[in-house]
Amino acid sequence: MTEPPLQIPADQLERALANAARLGAKAALREIGLHDEDAADDVRDLRNLLDAWRSAKSTVWHTTVKGFTMALIAIIAAGVAITWPNNPLGPPK
Repeated sequence: MTEPPLQIPADQLERALANAARLGAKAALREIGLHDEDAADDVRDLRNLLDAWRSAKSTVWHTTVKGFTMALIAIIAAGVAITWPNNPLGPPK
């Protein structure tokens, strides 16, 4: 014969789930080394490192785009200067 389903009051179930979640979170933090009193500082340091990495990435991207833009403008300016009429730097006539 099958047994009737177990009935647990809602408040007892909520307490059991909250306790299980708390234990699971503690185990996960312990597993990755964030279980001691220095954990908050470690997380703060990691966030600062990530922010610095993102800033450096953004700066490199902006510098690269600026360099290519300046090179393109320089090439266009040189082309205009060489082909400008009566330019001493232009091709011989």
